[in-house]
Formats: sequence, C-alpha cells, structure tokens
Amino acid sequence: MDHSGGRVIRLPLRQEAFSADAVFEEMLTGWKQQQLARNFTAETIRGRERLVRRFVDHTGHFPWEWTIGDADEFFAHERSIVNLAYATVRAYQTHLKVFCDFLTDPGYEWDQLCQQRFGRSPAQIITEFNRARHAQNNEQAPAKRPFTRVELQGFFDLADLEVERVLASGRKGAVAAYRDATVFKTAYAWGLRANEVTHLQTVDFSRNRRAPQFGEFGVLQVRYGKAQRGSPPKRRSVLTVFDWSPDVIEAWIRTGLPWLAPTVSELFPTANGLPVPKSNLRRRFRDYVDELGYPPGLDLHSLRRSYITHLFEHFGFDHTFVQRQVGHEHASTTSLYTAVSSDYQTSELNRVLENMIDKAIAAKEQRP
Repeated sequence: MDHSGGRVIRLPLRQEAFSADAVFEEMLTGWKQQQLARNFTAETIRGRERLVRRFVDHTGHFPWEWTIGDADEFFAHERSIVNLAYATVRAYQTHLKVFCDFLTDPGYEWDQLCQQRFGRSPAQIITEFNRARHAQNNEQAPAKRPFTRVELQGFFDLADLEVERVLASGRKGAVAAYRDATVFKTAYAWGLRANEVTHLQTVDFSRNRRAPQFGEFGVLQVRYGKAQRGSPPKRRSVLTVFDWSPDVIEAWIRTGLPWLAPTVSELFPTANGLPVPKSNLRRRFRDYVDELGYPPGLDLHSLRRSYITHLFEHFGFDHTFVQRQVGHEHASTTSLYTAVSSDYQTSELNRVLENMIDKAIAAKEQRP
C-alpha cells in the first residue's frame, strides 16, 4: 500500500497490472458497476461504454490525459463531419460528463492512482462553457411530421398490397410482410413508440366493460413505455378508440401469428420467436414511403405523431385524454406532437366565436 498525507490509498488494481490499458479497462468495469447500482439499464451502460471507447480512439488519449480541448475537437468533428443531431450531441456530452464525474470522485480514488502511476489525474472536460444547452422543448428536426389521413390510407394500402405481391411472386416473406403491415397499423391505432409495439404480447389486450363493442381488444396494457432515467420501463393503459383496430389484431392472431411462432407469447415475433427488430421495420417503412413518393419528413415515429394529431383534429378528443393515452407526463409534451391544419384552426376559432355570440344573445334575452 502507498501512503499520501497519512491516508492509506486503496489501489483498485494489482500492482503488476498497472499498464495504461489495464487501468482503462478497470475504470470501465468500475463505472459499469456504479451505473448498475444506480439502476441504469444494460443497454444504456453499453452505449455509454462504446462512446468512451470511441472518444479514446478519436483523441488517442487515455482518460487521465483528456483535456477540454479534446472534448471541443471531438464534438466539433461530430457536428460538422458526422452531422449528429443537437439532442445526440447533448446526450453524448452527458455520458462523458458522468464518466468524468466518476473518475474525479475522491471516493473511488482514481485521481490518486493515476497521479501516482502516470503523473496526471483525470479532470472534468465537459463544463458549462463547452456543453451544449437545452434551449427549447421541441428539438425534433423541422421536417419531421405526421401523415395526412390520405397519406396514411395510401401507406396502409401499400402495406397490404405487398403481402399479395409476395404471394403472387412465389417468394418467401409473405407472413413477415403481413406481420409488419399489422405492426404499422397497431402503432398508429394505439399511438405506440417503436419499442412499445415490438414488445407487445398477446396477453396485453383485455376487455373494456364500458366499450363492449371492441370485444377482447378494448384495452391495451403497454409494459415497455419510455423509461425515466434510472427507472424501469413505464407502464400505461391505452383505450381502443378505432372500431377497425380490433379486427386487425384478431385477424393477425388467428391467421398470421401461427405461421411464425405458435408457441410463444410475442405478438409480433420473428421466425425464431424473438420480437421483430426495429431496424427491420424502419427499412420496410422507408421502402413503402419511397415507393409512394411521399414528401420528406416521415419516419416510423410519424405513426405516433399521426395518432395524436388525428385524435385532436379529426375526432375532437379532449387534450387530457390524449395525453394519458400516449403516456406523456406533461401536457406541453403532447402539444409538441400536434400538427393541426389551418382548416382545423379556423374551425376551432369559429366554434369559440359562435359560443361567445350564443352566450351574448342569451344574456341579452334575459335582460328585463
């Protein structure tokens, strides 16, 4: 053991394992354990580790050699060359910041070990002066948008047609095309994120006694909602609102699902019984949109955007109802997803003005 200032320093590594590479790997192992203790998911931890390794490869420096200039050069490259989105840059900066927080925490003693072995200590390289700020609530690309109702119908029609085209050609993949068409319709019909719809199971549907017309598909239990930081996936119940949607699910379970994995509980599995990969859905989605020649701005998440917008604009649902359906904690978040048309705005204005006029007339008639 070494001593400094009368205090015993507990070295995390064996004395014979003091190579730079070994110290770096031990840092990552300790950081992984700390994040697991903080309830971060394995996927989040793996993503953060990949970023740290990429940062080391890009700079050619180990963490105890990092400088603020390294961070500035790396993110300048990511923005100008890789063209990362604003939110992604901010997330990457957060990942590096929490890694540096871990290394510079005296409780873990990495500063002492690195100073003794390498003559330098880790420092915080993401500060208030070089960190991207979160300036506004809505940072999605301006081109991102929902479907119009005409576009959405055309998209669903093409997805159905693809099944017939595959069957007519004699190629394999008709069941997969049928599955993906049902996934797209389900994502729209219940306003689901990609991760939510790909993790659905047959047991997630149940009856809604106040809406018996939907049969066994009146309520959908979403169990893989977007998680808060350090928390498990958020659960929510989504009420069925479209009269056609139960028929879509029932037909898939009866005629499509048995061809893929009749013994598993996944609603949209692959032939191996695993949830269909989101990357597969994105590729097929893009193929359909490109074939239809739709203007830019549509992605898989546009199905959820369309659900929210259409519930407001075409069906007149209450804002609070829609907010609960899609699992937003704040009403302002739901508002960011809405993209109402000028016709809808005009009709809403006319409705309010008519109510005001009716109240004024009624008040005048009540005067003596």
